[in-house]
Amino acid sequence: MYHTYILRSVPKGTLYVGTTRDVEKRLRAHNAGRNQSTRPYVPFEVVRVEDFERLCDARKREWYLKCTPAGGKEKKRLAAGG
Repeated sequence: MYHTYILRSVPKGTLYVGTTRDVEKRLRAHNAGRNQSTRPYVPFEVVRVEDFERLCDARKREWYLKCTPAGGKEKKRLAAGG
């Protein structure tokens, strides 16, 4: 099982999208500062997780949320609880 996740920076409110097989392990890595792109924004909280059988589907979803205008709007809506 693969997961596409959305994290929110607790102090700054910025959102981060990623894909992993283990969301809790990945969250610990982000919060430990092991990811250069998110290090300035720690700590993070998980706001959304979507499950996929295939890695390619999880990556497509990640790309959509990160790289398209419609996906960016959806990412914000999902992070707000919508």
